[in-house]
Amino acid sequence: MASKSKIEKQKRIYALVEKHAAKRAELIAKGDYEGLAKLPRNSSRTRMRRLCQLTGRPRGNYRKFQISRIALRDMALDGLIPGMKKSSW
Repeated sequence: MASKSKIEKQKRIYALVEKHAAKRAELIAKGDYEGLAKLPRNSSRTRMRRLCQLTGRPRGNYRKFQISRIALRDMALDGLIPGMKKSSW
């Protein structure tokens, strides 16, 4: 599980991105990179990180399920995801 501080930090980053999205788009359209540099760094979309909703793992996440590959496999093996089963050939 990701630490609570990491989860809270991501929430703050998501809020900042949403707050400054319109202003950032306007500045980019104008080409005003000096004004863009004055905005908070965490208001950039590239600072957002997708975390697993179950484990908080930052890497190997499926967008559709919002969980990591490891959690997805465990849930599929337990039969918790309808229509998904382990393949074998």
